[in-house]
Amino acid sequence: MNTVMDRAEIVLWVRQADGRWSARTVWVVVLDGEAYVRSAFGERSAWYRRVLRHAHTQVEVAGVRVPVTLQPVDDPELVRRVSGAYRAKYGLRWPGPVESLNGHEAATTTMRLTNVGQVSQLPA
Repeated sequence: MNTVMDRAEIVLWVRQADGRWSARTVWVVVLDGEAYVRSAFGERSAWYRRVLRHAHTQVEVAGVRVPVTLQPVDDPELVRRVSGAYRAKYGLRWPGPVESLNGHEAATTTMRLTNVGQVSQLPA
C-alpha cells in the first residue's frame, strides 16, 4: 500500500497568523508505525514556529489536503531513533543534508504526526 508514510517527502501546509496557508516540503520518517518530521533549520524555521503557535497543519497527498496534528517529541531516546531513521532512509543519497538534519539544532524540532490514519487513506 502506498501511503504518506512511504513517501520521501510530504507537503505540510501551515496556517499563518493572518489566516493564509503556506506550504513546506519536508522529509518524513516512520518508526513503529508513527510518522515524524523535523525542521531542517531548527527553531529558526518560520513553519516550525507557526506549528508551535497555531497548530493548524495539513498534509497534502495527490492534491488532497487533510488536517493533521504535530506533537513535539522530547524523549531523547526517541529523538535518537528518529535520527537513525533519517540516516537509514536518506543518508546514502543525501549525506550532507542528513547530517544537518540530525544535528542538535534540527533534532530538537522532532515532531510526531498524529491523526495520520486519515492521511494513509488518501490516493497514492
